[in-house]
Amino acid sequence: MPINHAVIDNPKSDRIKRVADLARAKGRERSGRFLIEGPQSVREAVAWRPDVVSDLYVAIDVDPDGQPYLSDTLAAIVDKSQESRETPIYVHQVTRDVMNRISKDAQGIAAVGDIETLHTEISAVRLSERPIIAAFWQVRDPGNAGTVIRAADAAGCDAVVFVDECVDPLNPKVVRSTAGSLFHIPVLRMDTGTFLKWMERAGLNTIAADVYGTPERRPESLPDVLAGRAASDADRTGAKGVRGDAVLFGNEARGLPAAILERMDRIVSIPLYGKAESLNLGTSAAVMLMSLAMSGR
Repeated sequence: MPINHAVIDNPKSDRIKRVADLARAKGRERSGRFLIEGPQSVREAVAWRPDVVSDLYVAIDVDPDGQPYLSDTLAAIVDKSQESRETPIYVHQVTRDVMNRISKDAQGIAAVGDIETLHTEISAVRLSERPIIAAFWQVRDPGNAGTVIRAADAAGCDAVVFVDECVDPLNPKVVRSTAGSLFHIPVLRMDTGTFLKWMERAGLNTIAADVYGTPERRPESLPDVLAGRAASDADRTGAKGVRGDAVLFGNEARGLPAAILERMDRIVSIPLYGKAESLNLGTSAAVMLMSLAMSGR
């Protein structure tokens, strides 16, 4: 089994410097690799996309007799990584100081993933019978980006699309915030024109999640949209007779511009019943996507 039993104890070694450098965009671009931090994210990567993972780094502890050991949580992940596969995942044991050099958010375990292997082309996305695509225009905050990927995964979406200039979905904070969902659902990046053309070819109804709409088009209320679909199964396929939905959410601060709203089939808003002025992006995505999923898509 490809486990290196020699303990890496030098935080300044070239190998550790290269791994730690994956926290930077330039480091990822230069190496074609990205960093996966923490037990939950690493566990899901190993379980669902072991082909993406090349190396594991696990922190060892020392018992009262001076013998090194792994916690049960980390040992279970290592064992899973060694199950039969074409390409083995190499396991490196490191000291706590070395792990802190790799990442202060790793909680004892980190992995290195291959960017090209994780990458998904449009042609490779397989849509379900009644698909939902979750798209996000110019999302900039890493925590928000990770949260919306997780929400889309929970709602059973077929894919997530980051549209135009968004945060890098392989930023370590994004990866960590997805809690493993990055390895469950395809995440693609494209410009607005490419996204809309893909949705048209796929026959999906495009929905803008927007509070204000435009002067010519006021947003429909989400409960009204869901009630209309419940009343008429035919309406579930949208005004154009399409078979599913693509929901586009706007930038955290600016929403969606009028030029994009005008190109969408529907504009839908989430009503607020209390005194809150608004919902943040992560909550809006969870409410909208889960509502569509529970309505039978």
